[in-house]
Amino acid sequence: MKDNHDILVLFDGVCNMCNSFVQFVIKRDPKGVFKFASLQSNTGSSILNHHEYRKDLHSIVLIDGDTLYTESTAILHIVSHLSGPVRILSLFKMVPKPLRDRLYQFGAKYRYLLFGKQTSCMIPTKEIKSRFIDLNE
Repeated sequence: MKDNHDILVLFDGVCNMCNSFVQFVIKRDPKGVFKFASLQSNTGSSILNHHEYRKDLHSIVLIDGDTLYTESTAILHIVSHLSGPVRILSLFKMVPKPLRDRLYQFGAKYRYLLFGKQTSCMIPTKEIKSRFIDLNE
């Protein structure tokens, strides 16, 4: 990971599981490398359009420089950059992508049923507000 740029995570802002994952990442990213925006935001839509990616609320999207990652690959890139033992999960990159993505898609399909849904995107605390790029919407 290059330390001279931010890495952007686009996530489903109304999904409880996705919001929990963002909090998980923030706690394990002491250098503040990751920035966040919801997929539902104007900022998220604009960024996805810039990368010519169709808006898909069933996938987390990671943008590192000019490279866009989705589904299991995005998750594994994220955990590989975090501090602590969670980095070991990046070894799942050895599992074939179609199998990883099938498991990811299963979780994404049932995430609202299993973890619930919020009526609006989360509002970050003062401590982490600077990590979100679409707060003025």
